[in-house]
Amino acid sequence: MNAAVKWITLSLTGLSLTLHAQTRSLKITKRYLNLPVAQSRHRGTMALVTPDQTERSFKIRLAPGKPDYWVFYDVSAWQGKTLTLRYDGSPEGLNQIYQDDRLAGQDSLYHEKYRPQYHFTSRRGWINDPNGMIFYEGEYHLFYQHNPFEREWENMSWGHAVSKDMVHWEELPTALSPDRMGTMFSGSTVIDYENTAGFNRGNVPAMVAFFTVDSPEKQVQCMAYSLDKGRTWTKYDQNPLIDSKAKWESKDTRDPRVFWYQPGRHWVMVLNERDGHSIYTSKNMKQWTYESHITGFWECPDLFELPIDGDPNKTKWVMYGASTTYMIGDFDGKKFTPESGKHSYTHGTIYAAQTFTNMPEKDPRRIQIGWGRVQQPGMPFNGMMLLPTELRLRTTKNGPRLFSVPVKETEQLFTPAGQWTSLRVEEAREKLKSVDVQDAFRLKTTLKLSHATDAGISLFGQRILNYDLNFNQLNGAFYSPEDMTSMEITADIFVDRTSIEVFVDGGRYSYSLERKPVPGNQEGLQFWGNRMEVKDLQVYKVKSIWK
Repeated sequence: MNAAVKWITLSLTGLSLTLHAQTRSLKITKRYLNLPVAQSRHRGTMALVTPDQTERSFKIRLAPGKPDYWVFYDVSAWQGKTLTLRYDGSPEGLNQIYQDDRLAGQDSLYHEKYRPQYHFTSRRGWINDPNGMIFYEGEYHLFYQHNPFEREWENMSWGHAVSKDMVHWEELPTALSPDRMGTMFSGSTVIDYENTAGFNRGNVPAMVAFFTVDSPEKQVQCMAYSLDKGRTWTKYDQNPLIDSKAKWESKDTRDPRVFWYQPGRHWVMVLNERDGHSIYTSKNMKQWTYESHITGFWECPDLFELPIDGDPNKTKWVMYGASTTYMIGDFDGKKFTPESGKHSYTHGTIYAAQTFTNMPEKDPRRIQIGWGRVQQPGMPFNGMMLLPTELRLRTTKNGPRLFSVPVKETEQLFTPAGQWTSLRVEEAREKLKSVDVQDAFRLKTTLKLSHATDAGISLFGQRILNYDLNFNQLNGAFYSPEDMTSMEITADIFVDRTSIEVFVDGGRYSYSLERKPVPGNQEGLQFWGNRMEVKDLQVYKVKSIWK
C-alpha cells in the first residue's frame, strides 16, 4: 500500500503549527520490517501505531532511493494486527519498507568485509557503552547502548546479548527502548534474591535493571525488572527513583552502578553526578538515600573489591571511571576513602568499561568488558566490544595496582601456527612472512633492546608496538617496567579486522587501537629497531566466533 499524506495541526503555546506526515498501514504477517537507510538523508521521526496507541517512535534516515544499508524492526508481537507507520520524512522511503521473516542482507550477516571475527558487534546499528553486565543461571548477559536504526548515535536503547563463555554471543531483541520519559542511557543490573523490591514471583528472583533516562531537560534514574532471564522487561510504574538535577545544578546525573553490600545488608548505587561519583544506599531499591561524593571521575562508575595477590584476607576496593582511571582505597558501605590514585592500567579506544556482577562463588573473577571506539567503515553496524579481561590487584614496587589479561575462555579461539626463539630482526621478519596479515591473528613476542631507543612492530606501516626507551613511552603513553633497568618488553597482540589490542608484561599495561594501515603500504608485519633481539615469537591463527 502506498503512503498516504496527512496534515496534523498542533497547538504550541498559542501558535498553530502544521506538520507534514505520511502514513502507511500494514497487516503484520512476517517477523521483521526491513527499513532502508541512507546516511546522506536528514533524520525523520517514525512512529509505529496500533489502532489504540503509539507503540514506538524513533528517528531514522529512510532512503528514498537505493539505500546504503538496511536495518530491521521485530514486529512478531503484532502478528495478525494492522500496524500503521507514520513518518515525517520522505514518502519514497516509507514505501520501500517491506515485511519478511529474514533480515535484508541475511546471507552476508557476520561475513561482511569489516565484521570483527572474535569481538562482539551487533547485527545492525550503532553500539557504545556496555550496560548491566551480569551472570545468571549459566548465562553471561551483555546489555549495551544501542541505536538499532542507524550506524551513528541516536535512539539510545539497551541492546542485549547472551553467552555461555563470553566468547560466542547470541544477540537478543532490544531489552529497553525509549519511552515518553526519554531515551535509555547506561546503567547496571542485579538479582534481587531476597525480594527486597517485591518484584519476585514465587521462587523466581527478579533481575532488576537500573538505568538513566535522558531527556532534553534532565537525566533521572529509573528501574525495570525481568522474571524471564532478561528476555522481557517491566518498567517500574513509580519511576524516576532519583531526580538530582536541582541539587547539582547540572544535567549530568547518570550511569547508576548498583550492587549488594553484604556487611550492611543494603543496596549501594554509585552514580555519576556533575564532577564525580556519588554514593546512595537503599533497603528496597525504591527509596534511595544520598551518602557521599568523590570528585575527579566522569561517567560510568564502577566500584568493586578485589583480593591483593589472590589473598581473600587481604583486599582493597577499586573506584573506577569511564576514562579507565581508578583509585584504590577502602569502602564502608557509604563512603569510599581513596589511598592511592588516580592510576591508569590501559588506554586507547577503550571507554566506559564495566564488570560482571553476580559471578558464582566457585568462580569469583572480576571480569570487565569495554566499548571499543572503533569504526567499521561502510558497514551497516558500527562500534564493538573489546575482549573480556580479568582484573586482578597485584603488588608492585609502588603498591597494589590493577592488571588486566584476556579471560581464559578466549584461548579456545587460537591455534598455534609457529614458534621461534632468539631471532635477529632480519630472521624475525622472514618468519612473519608466513602470517596471514590481511585478516585476524594473534602474536606474542618478547623483545630485548640494545642500542635501540625506538623499536617495535608495525602492521602495514601502522606502529602497533612502539617502545621508546629514551622517553619511556609505549605507543605515546608513559610506561616503565617493574624492573626499572629492564631492556625487555613482552607483548601479547590480538589483531582483528578493524582493531588491535596489546597486553604488555603479563597485563601490567594494555592499550587498544583502531586498525589503520598506511595507504599504499604493502610490507605487512615488520620488526624494527637497532640491534634488537627477538627473544621469543609465537604466532596463532584465529577461529571466527560467527562460524
